[in-house]
Amino acid sequence: GAADGDQRWLVDCLTATLDTAREVRAFAEESLCQASLQPGYGAALTKVTVNKEVPFGLRQLAAVLLKQFIKQHWEEDEDNFVPPVVSASEKVVIRQLLLTSLDDSNGKIRTAIGMAVAAIGQNDWPEDWPELLPFLLKLIGDQSNGNGVRGALRCLALLSDDLDDTCIPKLVPELFPSLYRIISSPHRETVNLMTSMLDPLVEQFSIILNSPVLSPNPDDWSMQMEVLKCLLQLIQNFPRLPEAKISGKFCTAVLGPLWQTFVSSFKVYHLSIIQASENADNVGYDSDGSERSLESFEIQLFELWTTIVGNSMLAKVIAGNIKELAYYTISFQQITEEQVQNWSRDANQYVADEDDVTYSCRVSGSLLLEEIVTAYEDYGIDAILEASQVCFRESRELKQAGSADWWRLHEASLFALGSLSEHLCEAQDSGYNVRDLLEQMVTDIVGTGVHQYPFLHARAFSVVAKFSSLISKGICEQYLCNAAHAIASDVPPPVKVGACRALAELLPESNQSSMPNNIMGILSSLVDLLRQASDETLHLVLETLQSAIKSGGEQSTSIEPVISPIILDVWAQHIADPFISIDAVEVLEAIKNAPGCLEPLVSRILPTIGTILSKSKIQPDGLVAGSLDLLTMILKNAPAAVVKAVFDTCFTSTIQIVLESDDHGEMQNATECLAAFISGGRQELLVWGGEQGSTLKMLLSAASRLLDPELESSVSLFVGSYILQLILHLPSHLSPHIPELIAAIVRRMQTSDIAGLKSSLVVIIARLVKFREPTR
Repeated sequence: GAADGDQRWLVDCLTATLDTAREVRAFAEESLCQASLQPGYGAALTKVTVNKEVPFGLRQLAAVLLKQFIKQHWEEDEDNFVPPVVSASEKVVIRQLLLTSLDDSNGKIRTAIGMAVAAIGQNDWPEDWPELLPFLLKLIGDQSNGNGVRGALRCLALLSDDLDDTCIPKLVPELFPSLYRIISSPHRETVNLMTSMLDPLVEQFSIILNSPVLSPNPDDWSMQMEVLKCLLQLIQNFPRLPEAKISGKFCTAVLGPLWQTFVSSFKVYHLSIIQASENADNVGYDSDGSERSLESFEIQLFELWTTIVGNSMLAKVIAGNIKELAYYTISFQQITEEQVQNWSRDANQYVADEDDVTYSCRVSGSLLLEEIVTAYEDYGIDAILEASQVCFRESRELKQAGSADWWRLHEASLFALGSLSEHLCEAQDSGYNVRDLLEQMVTDIVGTGVHQYPFLHARAFSVVAKFSSLISKGICEQYLCNAAHAIASDVPPPVKVGACRALAELLPESNQSSMPNNIMGILSSLVDLLRQASDETLHLVLETLQSAIKSGGEQSTSIEPVISPIILDVWAQHIADPFISIDAVEVLEAIKNAPGCLEPLVSRILPTIGTILSKSKIQPDGLVAGSLDLLTMILKNAPAAVVKAVFDTCFTSTIQIVLESDDHGEMQNATECLAAFISGGRQELLVWGGEQGSTLKMLLSAASRLLDPELESSVSLFVGSYILQLILHLPSHLSPHIPELIAAIVRRMQTSDIAGLKSSLVVIIARLVKFREPTR
């Protein structure tokens, strides 16, 4: 829902902790630290965590701080308690908000909320929070809310350490209603503990999993699907079942049949989905509305294997089969015929599916490989490298045998290695020979037809980009030249996508002398691509342009008149899309920093921005805030002459916006822009305005408006950084005005009920008082 003042302050503060300016970061962190001592801070953190309108990264950050807050302030007699303790009424608010958000659509947020609930549950349940368990069970029972089921199970898994013998009997019948529906056990009425229920269940599981998967038709394997779901719940939610039970009966009865299901289903998946040589249009939906397709069955299998590998007890049992598990995982990651069709038609879809974590065997396979590395470390890396080598060797054999599909296995091995690039780059340092395998795999592609095997070439480009620190300079430069050639040629769109990825990564590291003639060609090809790009590919092309401009060196002077107008146009067209407009501003920043480009860029931008800001009230949504953002970028680290030119055109309008605007984004960006003016112009700024003292008067009027008790508090953090710039850069001129500034800040603190704003202002007062001391 809409954010209240406390939330908005907190979102601003969290955003500022990620700011590139150290001063802004330190100030925000100090403000947060002060805020954590104010009542209402925990509730505000919780509101931000559960608010779906707040960007994911900031919600995650809020969740981390919330967990820390619970540890330190929840219970007075805990070892790591830090006063003050959370009030009973605030505890009620926090518990309520967390419970009702356990079904968040984002998995990472769900886990974070589950962890917070479990942390509170360990203190408050059952005495102070009797409704916790009934609520979780109700959520687990509501099959129509898949996210809620997952969130509640995750939470119960975390809480299960605290479940004792009196709770478990009540829990079991409620927790596994779906199990009972599937498996009619003679013990149904008498089962009162999970352990006694396990034996008959496992026998049934074993019988069901023993029949191999032979067709893509869901009716033929729907029972196996249910068993996979139940096993997943069993392993996830009862990690403390007696070891002998799990590793004994469970392993002998279930793991063999489970492997048989995995291997037999791969043959069907390969024929019907990867090659699409059998009819696989068997997508149905179950009573809960979940998709019933072979793909969803395989994804369920992957989730189960990932959970088994993540369970330390079971991981030991299957350790001997990890290489085979990795081999089948990579084989499952081959591009399917449907993906080939979709991605060939629409490059934007290709980029979107590569960047987003889509629901597919490719993504689930990567998660399993990641878990293998986490669980088995060096042994796991060994197994994955060996499996990749086997897949690569098989793809070569298929090629020699004349198979048209040989490239799929080759591409899947590269994709698998690419998804583990961070681990593998570290492994190379520990003596693994990752480099030779990768170099062999990418050089093998160089002679093959780009039109015939576009996805293989696209993958090679992005893998060289990911492993550029590992692969030899010679191969990187060869791929860099190939990428430059590809974006200028008539090649399939996915190849251009891969080429952009390679350029974005390799250009900054390339040897300047090997690129001089090429860079202008690369830039003009990218400008052409920019004209045809749509939202998904636009981000990639802008990122690549930024790298190319930074690598342009002395030649950059000639690029400004060609590229700036086009980028400004992209910026203006996408002003409402923060991701693309930020990308465009970053490209303009790269142009600004290129030799000889600052002055021409500023003289191109200023007239338009000056007009927009002087008539700010009649502009379309977002244009004023965006223009101020652009101005702040120009002012940062600019020479005094440029700051002066911007001052002459835009300073008064910026002040006017702070004094008159009611738009949160505009005021925030205008405040940041004024801070950049002060930081760039320093004391000289005060004489640029002509009339004696008029500039300081305007700056103080702005401070006064920002501190106005009537003002919406959401710009509070920026108030802080603005006044901070005043103190840092105009100290002597400010001296006579400090008492009135302190008085205005105190008034603002008295009228504000926002804990975070108060703590920002406490920090400022401390600085002002400290700054006055020498003149007493």
